[in-house]
Amino acid sequence: MERIPYNATVRAVTVVTPDLMILQIATDEPRQGFLAGQNMLLGLYGNEGRSLNSEPEANPVPHEQLLRRPYAIASHSTETSLFEFYISQVKSGQLSPRLFNLKVADRLHAGETIRGGFLLNETPDGSDIIMVATGTGIAPYISFLRTHIAERPESKMIVIQGAAHREDLGYFSELVFLEKSYPNFFYVPTLTDADDGWEGKCSRIEDLLENDFLQNEFNITPDPEWTHFFISGKPDMVGRISRWLEQFGYRRHHPDDPGEYYIEEY
Repeated sequence: MERIPYNATVRAVTVVTPDLMILQIATDEPRQGFLAGQNMLLGLYGNEGRSLNSEPEANPVPHEQLLRRPYAIASHSTETSLFEFYISQVKSGQLSPRLFNLKVADRLHAGETIRGGFLLNETPDGSDIIMVATGTGIAPYISFLRTHIAERPESKMIVIQGAAHREDLGYFSELVFLEKSYPNFFYVPTLTDADDGWEGKCSRIEDLLENDFLQNEFNITPDPEWTHFFISGKPDMVGRISRWLEQFGYRRHHPDDPGEYYIEEY
C-alpha cells in the first residue's frame, strides 16, 4: 500500500485542559477555501506516539495505517493555509491521543478537500441565530462568528455553551470579548458542576431552553420563520433539543430538504 505523505506542520498547541486543546496547523499547499462551519480531515499514522496521559488503545491499529477523522475548523473562512481546531482527547482512542502528543513543528496529514453542511450562510438574512454547544462543539461557532458576525448586525446571535467546569469552556475569553464588542451578540455559558466562585448559569442547556430562558432573557420565542438553531455537541443533548424544537414546528435541515435547525454530533 502506498504511503500517503504528511502535508501539514503544527504551528501552535494551546492546552486548555489535559484533555482539551486548540491545534493550529499550516498546510504545505493552500486549500481552495471553505465555508464557516465546515470540517477537514486530520491524520496520523499508527506508529506515532500517544500522549503521556492517554490510556491503552482499546483497538490497536497497525503502524502503517493512516488514522483520519474530520474536525471542525475554527478559523475565519478566508484562511487558506492556516487552520485552527478545538480537539478533545478520547484517552483510549486511536487518533486523538496521537494528536495530543504533537508539538510545534511536528508533521501530520491534512485533508485536501474541506466538507460539511453545518453552514450559517444558508440562514436568511436578518433571522436570529441560536448556537448551542457542548464540548468541542463550540468550534464551528467560532468560525461562524469570526467570519460573519460583522455582516449580520440585524440578527440576534446567541451562543449557549454548556460544560461541567469553568476550565472546560474553550474560547471563553474570545466569546466574552465579542459580547462586549457587538451589541447583537450574547454569550451564555452554563455549568453543571460549578465551583463557589462561578456567577453564571448552573444548568444543563436543555433545562434552560425548556424553562423559557430565551423568552425571558432575550424576548425570543422559538419560531421557525424568524429564528434558526444550530446544535453541536453530545448526542443526548442534540437529541433532546431537537425534539424540543420540533414541538414548535421546526424541521431538521438537510441539503435536499431545507429546515430550520442544524445538528452536528461529537
